[in-house]
Amino acid sequence: MAVAVAARERVESERATPLRPVDLLLAGYLVVVSLVAVVRAPGLPNCWWLLAAHALFGLLLYLLTRPGLGPLGRSIREIYPLLLLVSLYSELDVLNGPGGTPVYDAAVQGWELAIFGVQLSTEWWRSMPSRFWSAVLHAAYLSYYLIIVAPAFYFAARRNLVALRHFILVVMSTFVLCYLVFIFFPVAGPYYVFPRPDAWFLDNLFARAVYDTLATGSSYGAAFPSSHVAAAVAATLSAGRGSRSLGWTLAIPTVLLSLAVVYCQMHYGVDAIAGLLTGAGVTAVVERLDTQNYRERKRGTVKGQK
Repeated sequence: MAVAVAARERVESERATPLRPVDLLLAGYLVVVSLVAVVRAPGLPNCWWLLAAHALFGLLLYLLTRPGLGPLGRSIREIYPLLLLVSLYSELDVLNGPGGTPVYDAAVQGWELAIFGVQLSTEWWRSMPSRFWSAVLHAAYLSYYLIIVAPAFYFAARRNLVALRHFILVVMSTFVLCYLVFIFFPVAGPYYVFPRPDAWFLDNLFARAVYDTLATGSSYGAAFPSSHVAAAVAATLSAGRGSRSLGWTLAIPTVLLSLAVVYCQMHYGVDAIAGLLTGAGVTAVVERLDTQNYRERKRGTVKGQK
């Protein structure tokens, strides 16, 4: 089997790699973002820089689909969408920069009152004050970065390409859907709208790490739906398709994160609900559409598949 896998990888390295669904997904998304950038550039001049960045994506995709990729190139080819996430998220701040476009927090706050009767993000931690849960849930908030990345490296290490490609397609589809909503229906969220929680609530290592991260990497208008919740749910469900034990392992931090985004006053309650529905919905749709990977798994063409 090892010899067969090595031989197949050698053949694949000698021919051009066809575009995969995730490549087409990202290319289509960047076309939409480019058009939005052109429209908004008169009021937000930095949008012009996005066009240059998107041209570089085209170059990257060209290089990653050329024949003759070595082991490192093939590895980058598989995981490059995850490597682009920081840049794609940062673009939202350019497109929605404070004051650049209207936000719809008033509408979302109205939904919040209609469903919960209060602004849950400001009232929950006040009604149930706890230093312990502040630390635990801020730590869970940070676990997001591990949840959306670790499964990819797990499947790559096990050379389970079917599970790896399916995982990345599900996660990136979830992000793309969330980001499109952020662009056309920007919501600032409690982090920007409401005063910070009391000092005692934030007086722990994990809370300080969260706020340090947000101070340097948060994008304005990216609250509804919660991409933290959506991506974590999608990552957990799709990881479970390739490894049930991995899926169950990620389930606990995903549940805690879904609570943390509201309790720690980062998102409205409806943001978290919408994120949950988005992550589960995208996973279900991609599961039905990702027939090519399913056929590969049935044929057992990738090592480790039965």
